[in-house]
Amino acid sequence: MGDSGDRIEAMNANWKFSGEMVENFEAHVSKSVPLYKEGHALIKKLSDYFIKDDSLCYELGSSTGTLVQELAAHHAFRNAKFIGIEIEEDMVNKANKLYQNTHLSFVCDDMNTMNLEKSDLIVSYYTIQFIHPKLRQQLINKIYQALNWGGAFIVYEKVRANDARFQDIMSGLYMEYKLDQGYKAEEIIAKQKSLKGILEPFSTEGNIDMFKRAGFVDIISIQKYMNFEGFLLIK
Repeated sequence: MGDSGDRIEAMNANWKFSGEMVENFEAHVSKSVPLYKEGHALIKKLSDYFIKDDSLCYELGSSTGTLVQELAAHHAFRNAKFIGIEIEEDMVNKANKLYQNTHLSFVCDDMNTMNLEKSDLIVSYYTIQFIHPKLRQQLINKIYQALNWGGAFIVYEKVRANDARFQDIMSGLYMEYKLDQGYKAEEIIAKQKSLKGILEPFSTEGNIDMFKRAGFVDIISIQKYMNFEGFLLIK
């Protein structure tokens, strides 16, 4: 067992979003993902173009509820509905303790098997990368079908580079980034080992191809820093 930073323990190829790590999750991910809070701020601004008084908005993989709560608060003057979907019960329990809002709810369910109602905005913030590749296309297909015409899917993902040289550069830069954030080398290695077979990013092009197969035509990259990228897709 190795310490993966921020008092979060993880075993080889066995990263889990549950247990003791829930208490430190938000601090850990904010430090591990470049421009994490800036991404939240951008998503809130983008949501103004899609959330109406009768809108339904999902966040898929809402963890402890920070982003979907920010969206609900941002649109507090509207009669819109916001739902955070999270498979880990510990995360959902934490979210319910932290946030109380009549327009916001958290559901403990599997996004791969649950039904999605028609919605104007669906958000996934660094979540799809943890869905097994064999299930990923059918999930994107379902998201496309759930959106109303003119609705949007905002998705942020860790991405692989399009060739080995660029991948080596991006991996090196990200390692330096984590060292600059105060992580020790052994913490970085332990986290990397724990994510084997669990975090499986696609390249930018691979993600776009998947979006297009689902039916999306209007696709734009809205934020990119090293191997972290956000996309806006409009149905």
